[in-house]
Amino acid sequence: MVRPTQLLHPLRIPAPLRPAATVLLLRDSPQGLEVLMTRRSSTASFAPGAYVFPGGGIDAADAQAHSLATRRPTQSDLHLTQAIAAIRESFEELGVLLARHANGSHATSADIAALDRKAPFAAQCRERGLTLDGAEVFVLAHWITDRDLPRRFDVPFLVARMPDGQEPVADEAEQFEPVWVRPVDALARHAAGNFFIIFPTIRTLERLQVHETVESVLSACAVSEAPLFTSCPRAGLLNGAESRHMEHEAPFGELALVCPDGQIVHALDWQTERPVPLLKNVQRLTAPNPGFMTGPGTNSYVVGDPTTGHLVIDPGPDEPAHLERLWRAAAGDVRAIVCTHSHPDHSPGAARLQSLCASRPPILGLPSAPTSRENSRFTPERALADGECLTLSTAAGEVLHTLRVVHTPGHAANHLCLVLEEDGLLFSGDHILNGSTTVIDPPDGNMGDYLASLDKLAACCDTHGIEFILPAHGYAIGDLRRSADNLSAPAEGGAKAAIAHLKAHRLAREAKVARAMQARPQGTLDDWVKLAYDDVPERLWPVAKRSLLAHVERIQSLGGFNV
Repeated sequence: MVRPTQLLHPLRIPAPLRPAATVLLLRDSPQGLEVLMTRRSSTASFAPGAYVFPGGGIDAADAQAHSLATRRPTQSDLHLTQAIAAIRESFEELGVLLARHANGSHATSADIAALDRKAPFAAQCRERGLTLDGAEVFVLAHWITDRDLPRRFDVPFLVARMPDGQEPVADEAEQFEPVWVRPVDALARHAAGNFFIIFPTIRTLERLQVHETVESVLSACAVSEAPLFTSCPRAGLLNGAESRHMEHEAPFGELALVCPDGQIVHALDWQTERPVPLLKNVQRLTAPNPGFMTGPGTNSYVVGDPTTGHLVIDPGPDEPAHLERLWRAAAGDVRAIVCTHSHPDHSPGAARLQSLCASRPPILGLPSAPTSRENSRFTPERALADGECLTLSTAAGEVLHTLRVVHTPGHAANHLCLVLEEDGLLFSGDHILNGSTTVIDPPDGNMGDYLASLDKLAACCDTHGIEFILPAHGYAIGDLRRSADNLSAPAEGGAKAAIAHLKAHRLAREAKVARAMQARPQGTLDDWVKLAYDDVPERLWPVAKRSLLAHVERIQSLGGFNV
């Protein structure tokens, strides 16, 4: 894990979580699926003026009302309590009652009129012979309020069908203007600036709009009692404004690295003029070489501090202004230059950077293999050994930063990664990227070696407690494991989960390649790419064919199509 001493911002304790529940009441209409939303009071302490789904905090009485509710055999006590809270809140806020009489009929408008929205809910239902419809309330999603907010909630987003014969009537205290709206229309109105909705609502509506009917939503949720997705978002700054992101989105891991407690201070804008501090001992400077293969550009990393000097990872292309900025980021004190591999967007700048430094730091890495292409030749001044450690020490000899070399062939035969052991960081070069999969281009690229190297890096995660990956292209990858402010996170998270996901993606692609080869046994790469990469835009097929060839070679090495 990252040393607290290396964090850029003093840690603060996020606000405690409060249990709550929200329900999406759904109905079918001639226009399609609609959801009931209401506008919150402009004086509300949380999301004032926003259009929301009905809901609120869970009361102790909700957990004591289980005997008054129906439940599914698989429905846990917690989920039943949440369902009861959602039923109560939808009644108190909108006068909608998810309850039935003993004969199975829905509560009527007469039942609703007989109940007092401000009096104890469960007791009134019991007196009227009503059973709460807990079994018909399903878990759709699970949201945990962002760490930066002063009031935070742990909230399941539940779904239920709107009872027949009932009409919503807002309480005119917390909620106003109930409206039925299609998810796509709510999102369009929000984009136009006349229907304010907050981030979790936006993302939930985006997921909901793929469904055409209430039954489609309920059937998807009924498959499992687990939520379809879970999120505790993080926020940074983009163009000077707050920008929130879920776990699967590219900036999320970087925000977790730089601001683990959720402070909104980290700028996510890509720029090449200045280094971006990620930790006190890690800076990223992106080369001005954006493009189809490089994304926002090649990330050069400067590791170290003024007391130890610095090590530069991947100086990038031979671009004078970029290399001078690297030199300045290290205050001219570069102790070593390491190239993760020989490709032209990674290693050519090493010699010029070395010439800027009075101490002429050594250029380290692995020499190109004979299989490398002509424009990817690289010969280090000293070849690194797998498992070797490069250290940065103070004048008194105290080692503060240790970088362990990990040979990871696959993308290139001479590819290596580096592990900053004290902080659990993996500098992954091109082996692992954020936002795309790296190209495996034979003969220097080898899919079997690539997958084996992923396994090697996964083992390193266990050995060195690696939580974050710093790739040569894109934002940092990873997240903290389950913590006090996000108990819904997986116990096995962080970098290892990202590596497992990447390997699964590669193997799934390989299975498609094998099926394409079986379908067209006399086919060519052009034939197979259409089948194996049918989910990829056709303009990308020329690049995809390189990795396709690597998959084909691996399949053949394994004995044909039986993978």
